[in-house]
Amino acid sequence: MNATKLSGLPQIEVLLSESSLSRYLAVMSRPLVADTIRVVLERIRGEVLKKGGDVPSKEALLEQICLECEHRSKDRIQRVINATGVIIHTNMGRSPLNHEIWERAAEINCGYSNLELDLSTGKRGKRKGLIPMLLSSLTGAEDALVVNNNAAAVYLILATFAKDREVIVSRGEQVQIGGGFRVPEILKATGAGLVEVGTTNVTTFEDYAEAVTPETAMVLSIHRSNFAIRGFESTPSVKELASLKNSEVLLCVDQGSGVINEKISGEISLKSHLFQGADLVCFSGDKIFSGPQAGIIVGRKDLIAQLEKHPLMRVFRPGKTIYSLLELTLISYLNGDKGHVAQKLLQSYEDMRQKGEKLLEGLNKSRFSLEESTCTSGGGTAPDETFPSLSVVIAGKQSPQRILERLRDASPPIIATIHDERVHLNMATIEIEDIPHVHEVLMGFEN
Repeated sequence: MNATKLSGLPQIEVLLSESSLSRYLAVMSRPLVADTIRVVLERIRGEVLKKGGDVPSKEALLEQICLECEHRSKDRIQRVINATGVIIHTNMGRSPLNHEIWERAAEINCGYSNLELDLSTGKRGKRKGLIPMLLSSLTGAEDALVVNNNAAAVYLILATFAKDREVIVSRGEQVQIGGGFRVPEILKATGAGLVEVGTTNVTTFEDYAEAVTPETAMVLSIHRSNFAIRGFESTPSVKELASLKNSEVLLCVDQGSGVINEKISGEISLKSHLFQGADLVCFSGDKIFSGPQAGIIVGRKDLIAQLEKHPLMRVFRPGKTIYSLLELTLISYLNGDKGHVAQKLLQSYEDMRQKGEKLLEGLNKSRFSLEESTCTSGGGTAPDETFPSLSVVIAGKQSPQRILERLRDASPPIIATIHDERVHLNMATIEIEDIPHVHEVLMGFEN
């Protein structure tokens, strides 16, 4: 009898033609929606065969399918509103790109380009464009190259110059950053031998000097990225470490954050590292630098040439989209643009207050208030530093966790945080053009 009831379930093709599912075809694709329908139908068949009862009506069935599609569609990459106060948020794509740069890059990427074509000779060219010259002008380095990300940059440097030799690293810099990237494991994978010096909080110049042997290929200084050591802490400067260099020993610095020459508390700029004597400095393109994801290596011309010839360069090299976005970002920098992160860090308290007051217009003042708070640069940049900010605070009838869920259910989703058992919407990271949408969502909390 139950099996007979199941014959009343609509076919997948019939359900795919329903208007209530049309928007999911656009955001998930027809095959994934069909698979979702199949999952729901199988679940219903199992329940009817096991427990009995009637199959749901077509309307109830479509409601279940829509709920499942909505749940699955949340996994797609989509725009969100950052209300966390973390400017470079790794979970939200790090630093946003400049709109104008994106539009200019679209013209290049939506057609053919001279990515590897020398327009002067008509023959095959190199995948560089103006990037090395632009980076040299920006940093003072002799030359530069670009790979997929900063982890690839570190790996390429070690594989090229330290395979089967020793690399000296301070114990306090043997870090693990996001995604399980561990410095000791990277050294091992490249065939380099780790020589650990110093202690967690103090490493002296003498520690480094005593560790140098004929087997030493490199002294490697690593950006601590996502943590800071407070109190009694000391490590030699790059200028001091540069005195250990010779024809066999390089000094390389993983600067990480992409601080070029901005004065950001807790950070040393890559320009400073180069000036003090580093042979190579690498950093991320999508942190403070505010460009696309990339690993950028700057330094001595002869060393860059060796990196370019390594077989791994073919594995790590970016595509046309990254090259075009990075080139345009560098041009913008050299023409005076400060980049997204610097602009956020430099925004005035008054600007944040105006955004907060605009967001509060028409809202119940007993449930929503504008209060002092802090923001951070994030993304492994100046991990121990905070900056003054303002937040709209929600004192809801629902639990803070439920409020966060409702904010994430908005379209586009709003990502906020909880402090002192209340939900905070930080004005430092909310864009002025997002205020109307956030306001509309908050109005729904009145009910």
